[in-house]
Amino acid sequence: MSNSEKNNIKKSKEEGSFDSSNSNHNSNNKSGTVKSGSGCSKSVCSNGSITNSDCTIDERVLVDPKLLFIGAKIGEGAHGKVYEGRYGDRIVAIKVLNRGSNTEERAALEGRFAREVTMMSRVKHDNLVKFIGACKEPLMVIVSELLPGMSLRKYLGSIRPNQLDLRLALSFALDIARAMDCLHANGIIHRDLKPDNLLLTANQKSVKLADFGLAREETVTEMMTAETGTYRWMAPELYSTVTLRQGEKKHYNNKVDVYSFGIVLWELVTNRMPFEGMSNLQAAYAAAFKQERPNLSDDIKPELAFIIQACWVEDPNLRPSFDQIIRMLNTFLFTLPPPPPATSPEECDAADDVAAAAASNGELSARSRRKFSFLRQIFAAKKTKNSQ
Repeated sequence: MSNSEKNNIKKSKEEGSFDSSNSNHNSNNKSGTVKSGSGCSKSVCSNGSITNSDCTIDERVLVDPKLLFIGAKIGEGAHGKVYEGRYGDRIVAIKVLNRGSNTEERAALEGRFAREVTMMSRVKHDNLVKFIGACKEPLMVIVSELLPGMSLRKYLGSIRPNQLDLRLALSFALDIARAMDCLHANGIIHRDLKPDNLLLTANQKSVKLADFGLAREETVTEMMTAETGTYRWMAPELYSTVTLRQGEKKHYNNKVDVYSFGIVLWELVTNRMPFEGMSNLQAAYAAAFKQERPNLSDDIKPELAFIIQACWVEDPNLRPSFDQIIRMLNTFLFTLPPPPPATSPEECDAADDVAAAAASNGELSARSRRKFSFLRQIFAAKKTKNSQ
């Protein structure tokens, strides 16, 4: 890299601007797409298969770095930093990824960057943070919509020890389940579902899923590294049975996200930290080797407790799909007593939306109960065994 290029990068960091003479400007990926049943879209090859490129990025999703300006830092993770910024006349979130300190690390991080960009550009859903574009030079950058609300983790912490209104908690849970259903319908496993990666909208009435940094194609799970994600929310099959050597690969499927969702749903209902009082490693050991789960108190309605337990059951094959989770949550929502009379136009609108969603799915109640009767029997048998 020449001295002038180094100075340009230094200047971009200090003044908030990017520049690159060989970049392409087009934030819209207009390649072939197909709509899925959950309102998503995905890129497809000419033979109809899903496009999968770990090393390259479709140039049609690249944005012009000359139009990017970085503002204040609003977040930081293991693989990069997130800034509030501007792309043209639009306020955006700008994620700047680390490039690594040596050739091997750089290649690995560039592959991770390419995968994240490819997957973010491939799926679209109201409950997924909207992808705008990316650029590779002079820095690896992902540009997405900026949500003015805080993360779900910060929001829950701000009201603790108070709990969310149950209807709001269920509304958030449905937002998350719909986002995950979209990803799974497109063959993507998120692998890091947790409150830090769930962002509230400005009105704090809905959430969107962010951060595809650990997401992978389900077709390549046999090549994934175990112990990926955050311990308190990780499915036990990611690190259970034996202590895996560093770098060892282990096969798993998209049900790891269902387990994580079960932990998040428990948090939404209780507003407590899962495995509180334990370190991250203690929490992982308790979940994987002792089959422990966060405590389900008696004040959690049995129908809701059943949904949570179904999501985090030990055998991944017994966990429901997100399509089934959405049906069960809507069925449970329909059983709740009507909310108290609304006192403002906003509350009236919110109550109408909840009632309409519940009513449209009420006919699924009997079918959902039959479909998961076998899980109820498993939990009942386990409870009887433990009481003996």
